[in-house]
Amino acid sequence: MEYKDIIYKTPVKYGLINYEKTYEDFGWEEVKRSFEHFSHDGVNIAHEGIDRHTSTSHRNKVALLWEDENGHKKEYTFSDIKRQSDKLANALKGIGINKGDRVFLFLPRIPELYISIIAIAKIGAIAGPMFSAFGPGAIKDRLLNSEAKALITTPELNQRVNEAKEELPMLKYIILVGAKDNLKKGELSYESEINKASEAFNITWVNPEDYLYILYTSGTTGKPKGVTHVHNDMISHYITTKWVLDLMDDDVYWCTADPGWVTGTVYGIWGPWLNGISQVVYSGRYDAEKWYSIIEKHKVTVWYTAPTALRMLMKAGDEIIKKYDLSSLRYICSVGEPLNPEVIRWGLGVYNLPIHDNWWQTETGSIMIANYPSLPIKPGSMGKPFPGICAKIIDAKGKELPSGKHGFLALKPGWPSMLRKIWRDRDKYNEYFRTSGWYATGDTAYMDDDGYFWFVGRADDVINTAGHRVGPFEVESALVEHEAIAEAGVIGKPDKERGEIIKAFVVLNQGHQSSDGLKKDIQEFIKKRLAAHAYPREIEFTQNVPKTRSGKIMRRVLKARDLGLPTGDLSTLEED
Repeated sequence: MEYKDIIYKTPVKYGLINYEKTYEDFGWEEVKRSFEHFSHDGVNIAHEGIDRHTSTSHRNKVALLWEDENGHKKEYTFSDIKRQSDKLANALKGIGINKGDRVFLFLPRIPELYISIIAIAKIGAIAGPMFSAFGPGAIKDRLLNSEAKALITTPELNQRVNEAKEELPMLKYIILVGAKDNLKKGELSYESEINKASEAFNITWVNPEDYLYILYTSGTTGKPKGVTHVHNDMISHYITTKWVLDLMDDDVYWCTADPGWVTGTVYGIWGPWLNGISQVVYSGRYDAEKWYSIIEKHKVTVWYTAPTALRMLMKAGDEIIKKYDLSSLRYICSVGEPLNPEVIRWGLGVYNLPIHDNWWQTETGSIMIANYPSLPIKPGSMGKPFPGICAKIIDAKGKELPSGKHGFLALKPGWPSMLRKIWRDRDKYNEYFRTSGWYATGDTAYMDDDGYFWFVGRADDVINTAGHRVGPFEVESALVEHEAIAEAGVIGKPDKERGEIIKAFVVLNQGHQSSDGLKKDIQEFIKKRLAAHAYPREIEFTQNVPKTRSGKIMRRVLKARDLGLPTGDLSTLEED
């Protein structure tokens, strides 16, 4: 196979200089030497990410440059974050939050979110970041399954929590950021608790295998599953940030992802701070001019964003770019969904920089396959496996396939940040390892003769819309709660800008008529019930939804019919 538009680059002097040699010689144990306090007698990622820097020349270095969409700004040094997180850790312990307790966060991207995640780790509790656009149903599912003991949120977002609170008997405390008065039973003021707490805190040393955070991710059936990670993840977080994102001590880094998603947790909190890096956080909606102004104003040098965002920036046009000084940028990365070759070529033209795509999952806990500073880029490729990661293309029986052959992308288990459990669901966890000797990613791909991997698609029905994974079952379940809907089937439909959009096929109850007004009402219902990104952008009213004789919705048939493709074997389709 020949590639004519390979992007060749000048040799690098720092970081991952020689990929082939490093891959051959690499060992995870060596990375542990980068940490100050790593042993089986006790570790804590918060010490390595924040506290250790306060006894070095980084003590007064800016860790967090925060700005909201109204232009309000705040700066926090590593010492500031240590002080604030110590106070919050004491406050949490004061109300009875201990090692292993689940503390969930339902916050916009405000400084308190980042401080809270550090504080929760310091006491050995388990953090559960939630996306601030979640509706009551999504909130309830996560808090109920995790048996969260405390929740940190705002009075505004707490209105959604209140809709589900009666069904959450384990939730003892709601800590409100910005609450002024009228606190109800079980509610506490974040500011009051912080103000009265001591700054002196003794960090809780934990085992590397003790749980650190839970993130819920969608599957094809059932409720979202709680992917659980441990403090040992820090080994992968640290070195992948250093080598894939190419971060150096004087960089100003901006990850555009929300911590409610794994990229925002791993590479918007832990990765950069484990490396002692200053990072920008913007708390606001996407806007092309605002984003470019953030880069110009804060002199961002390394930028990590999503393909959907890059496609939207491309759509916004090249003229906008000329209004801003983006000369500080030296490195751009993307993740979340496949990055189109035309976007890479466009970025090279307007930013004079290649965009380095990479691939990983909530379950893998860190970047697994990437394009590196030291290697040529083949536009559209996922890149090559990270040192210490064995990635292969296999068939359904676990046999490795040769280059050029499409198959299942699989990884050899054992890297430090691999998921440790699915919360309260051992069977779901075991599904990832159903092929002996492999972790099943659920993606199909192929490897070329040069060892580059190429994404083909999902092996299941999970929808990737603008980088967010949405389980069709979740949306179908929410749809049938609408009074007008009897049945629903949901698919991901290819979309040039978002990768996929959610399309729903809906069977109406008697007495309800299809109309544009009903479509809008259904869309608003789902936005409020699940999340703004999880609503169907297209709704088609239909007389029936194809199902197997056992009642399972045949989404592949819906998708094939919608796209005008062959429907394949229909032997299990129920008879009309």
